[in-house]
Amino acid sequence: MTDNPSTSSGSEPDEPIENEPAEAVADAPAPAGAAGPEADSADVEHDLSDADQALLDQAATDLVAEMRSDMLRAQAELVNFRQRVERDRQANREAVISEVIRSLLPALDDLARAEAHGDLVDGAPMTIVAQKLRGAFEKYGLTQVGEKGQPFDPAFHEAVVQLPNPEVTVNTIADVIEPGYVLGDRLVRPAKVAVFVPAE
Repeated sequence: MTDNPSTSSGSEPDEPIENEPAEAVADAPAPAGAAGPEADSADVEHDLSDADQALLDQAATDLVAEMRSDMLRAQAELVNFRQRVERDRQANREAVISEVIRSLLPALDDLARAEAHGDLVDGAPMTIVAQKLRGAFEKYGLTQVGEKGQPFDPAFHEAVVQLPNPEVTVNTIADVIEPGYVLGDRLVRPAKVAVFVPAE
């Protein structure tokens, strides 16, 4: 007797297993205590006492005040730095100008001697050069110091000769041997002078 192929295995054909829908997993209730970050933040705020909140507010106020103080201090230091740089720049400029003028003073002395001897006449080329040179010096604020009859000032005058004189009560310039010059408040060259001193 032959077996029937359709009944020889004796088992039912396998049926496919259906997957659970994704919506079911998504709709599953969250575990207890697994709330979002908003809930955690709300819980922390509710947990703070009034004293703790006041302490936090005071800390924030102190921090703002400290930052403002640091900002004002930094701003003041910047202003002081700018002023210091400007003073140094001006001082360096005056020092450079003073050095250049000092190197040209011998030429100015020669022109003064030529003028005293009558060598500079109106309209002569050297007279025009002398006028331009003096005008350039005056433009930078160069002024002459040391005049006959002035009180002697060791800050601006250099005494080359001292002459006792009973008619003076203080040291007085008797004669100017070489004029001195100042540039603003800076002494470029002291005046060399002869000085009358009170006679003992």
